Amino acid sequence: MHHTTEHDILKESIHKLRETGVRITPQRQAVLNYMIKSDDHPTADDIYKALVDEFPNISVATIYNNLRLFKDTGLVNELPYGDASSRFDFITSAHYHVICTECGKITDFNYPALNEVETLAKHVTNFDITHHRMEVYGLCPECAENTSKS
Repeated sequence: MHHTTEHDILKESIHKLRETGVRITPQRQAVLNYMIKSDDHPTADDIYKALVDEFPNISVATIYNNLRLFKDTGLVNELPYGDASSRFDFITSAHYHVICTECGKITDFNYPALNEVETLAKHVTNFDITHHRMEVYGLCPECAENTSKS
């Protein structure tokens, strides 16, 4: 079985961006690479902090604009949870989010069977279904432990 590496994903993503006429700058590639490697749904600010040493002239606005661009190209999802700044998620396979109601931590989990919900929704309503989103809420282990101590 061929295992897709982060490098393959980066190459495919750059190809996808070039096809839509996007110029690949070193900063843009760094943001994209960070998103591919990240599994903690960073904010634009998180990415800025991670990249500013390597790109001293990068700004949060630049990162935000790139994330918007990646979102428009279908590479990244914006997760507007709560009233905090948006978090971003590189789109891999269909996955769902478990969100801590205390600290806002977001963790991925895969549950492929849920894709049937789109087929069923189309069948029942005749809608042309484009996507679905499911969120599960609770306390992460750290917050649950802190709650039980107090």
